[in-house]
Order: sequence, then C-alpha cells, then structure tokens
Amino acid sequence: ELIMSDGWFLYVLECEGGSLYTGIAVNVEKRFALHVAGKGAKYTRSRKPLRILAVQGFSDRSSALRAEYALKQLTPTEKLAFCASYPYGRTISE
Repeated sequence: ELIMSDGWFLYVLECEGGSLYTGIAVNVEKRFALHVAGKGAKYTRSRKPLRILAVQGFSDRSSALRAEYALKQLTPTEKLAFCASYPYGRTISE
C-alpha cells in the first residue's frame, strides 16, 4: 500500500482491453474505488479499470495537472515506460 504524503498524485490505470487511463487525485486508492464502482470518469464507466499501474507524487495540483497533460500526449508504449518508472506500490515521500 502506498504511504500517502501531502499533495496530488498522477496515476495510470489498466482497463479492460488493455487500454490505459490517466488521471490525478489526492487519494489514489479512493479514486480507483470510485472508478471501479462506475462513479469515476466516463472513460472508466465503459472500460472497467483492472488495476493501478503507476503513481507519481506532486506537491500541488497545478504540477500534477501539467504532468497529466504531458503523459496523455505520449504513445501507449511511452506510457508503459512511465509506468515502469513509477510502479504502484512504491513508497512515495517528498
């Protein structure tokens, strides 16, 4: 389980069909539960999230939003490389 520090987190979910979903949240586990319950993003309502692949911590929402935008510009292969660099389960401390 992640040890949450204060701040925002960029996360990547693996969804049914192998697609990836990228988002930001203060509490990734809680946000993932909302996605699974069908109360998250429209994208994850039609493509059930299977697991959290990656999490990266940021000190503020603005930084997390900029990183989310940048990550969404990458190819699926590049996104998977990001996931390998910030695997879920790693302790995050700032």
